[in-house]
Amino acid sequence: MKVVICAGPPTSGKTTVLKHTTKILKEKGHRLAYLKIDVQYANEDELFAKEFGIPTKKVYSGDLCPDHCNVVVLGDAIKWAAQEKADILIVETAGLCLRCSPYIERALGLVVLEATSGMNLPRKIGPMLSLADVAVVTKIDLVSQAEREVFRANVNEAAKNVAVIETDALHGINIGHIVQRIEQMEELSEPLLLRGNPPVGTCTICVGKKEIGKEAHFGVLRTLETDIFYRGE
Repeated sequence: MKVVICAGPPTSGKTTVLKHTTKILKEKGHRLAYLKIDVQYANEDELFAKEFGIPTKKVYSGDLCPDHCNVVVLGDAIKWAAQEKADILIVETAGLCLRCSPYIERALGLVVLEATSGMNLPRKIGPMLSLADVAVVTKIDLVSQAEREVFRANVNEAAKNVAVIETDALHGINIGHIVQRIEQMEELSEPLLLRGNPPVGTCTICVGKKEIGKEAHFGVLRTLETDIFYRGE
């Protein structure tokens, strides 16, 4: 089985890209399963089940970071997709943390970015971009050619080894390049490992402390005057 993990900021067009991709893959005879991971609301699993007739599941991360939830549930999700006889599992994750990488080794990491989100977005989202395999830039019809070129240059600066595919996802333009990457990728194999390094440690805010100010917290801290800050990949 092949696994595709798709992340990206909200409203970037992840679901639209994946719907066109799923349609083409299904027409080519592939058996797909779809998992949606979000924080508190999602209906994409229902849309995929209704439109494509494929097995779907949905997980709410709730109080967990969605990237954390992604890591925890992926093992069971892969077993579930195998039981459904899928040869491709597509995972769409909210990916809101911007510090963790939602991708795993030997899976295809897709990050979806909208060209209208600002020229500096590629510099802001860390491992979600830098550890991906493919950056899909959507809404290219809404920006000028110069803006497209600057956005692409900033993606290449932030992630030199990431392939860039520009698309008008609403109309399915250039989706074939994504399908080709999926068909050419290797199948998943053991052991299942997170790609890249997770954050240094769990902070006291993550475990529920609500007090404001550095005096109330311990562990990996960053004060106003210093730069004790883990930057990761």
